[in-house]
Amino acid sequence: MNTAASSTQPTTGWFKSSFSNPSQACVEVRFSDRAVYVRDSKDCGEGPVISVSGNAWSTLLAEVAGRLPVGTSGTIRIVHRTDGGADLQSLPARSLTLSYTAAEWDAFVAGVRAGEFDLPHSAQPAA
Repeated sequence: MNTAASSTQPTTGWFKSSFSNPSQACVEVRFSDRAVYVRDSKDCGEGPVISVSGNAWSTLLAEVAGRLPVGTSGTIRIVHRTDGGADLQSLPARSLTLSYTAAEWDAFVAGVRAGEFDLPHSAQPAA
C-alpha cells in the first residue's frame, strides 16, 4: 500500500459529501483505476493531494466510520484535533498533511457512513 503526494492533479471527477454545505470547503475525493486521490477544496485545486491504493482506501473508510480503530491504516494517519477538526497525514514519513475543520470533517464522516465514498466497482481491489 503506497501513499504518495502528487503535484499533478486530475482536473475532473472530484466530488465531496452530499452532507457538505455547497459553499463550504471540504474533503474532496477522486477515483481512478489505479488509486484514490484526496485533497482539500480550500486549496482550490492548487494544493497537495494524497493518493492511496483501493485497499488502503477501504481501510481508511473503515477507520473514519468507526468500524476499525484509528491507527489501523499504515498509509494515512487520522489525527483528531481538540477543535473537532481532523488532519490526514501520509505515512510513513508524514510528509503531507491535509487539515480539515470540524464542519468539513463531520460532513466527510457522514458521507462515509452513508456509503458515498465507497469504491466504485471498477476501482475495487483485486481479490
